[in-house]
Amino acid sequence: MFSQGQLIFALCFFIAFVIAMVFAYRKDANLHKVFYKGNYKILIGFLIFIGLLFVIKIYFKH
Repeated sequence: MFSQGQLIFALCFFIAFVIAMVFAYRKDANLHKVFYKGNYKILIGFLIFIGLLFVIKIYFKH
């Protein structure tokens, strides 16, 4: 399916990408604390909304 060279390239690319993302996140961590304070409330609200959609779907299915 893939040659050995393609698999090695994909593995190296993935490792480099993850390392770059970790460094970028650490660099911006202080800004995240300032600008994204309280974003967990939005996540909880979104999860509750999705849960309500599933409950409504199950309720109307029966």
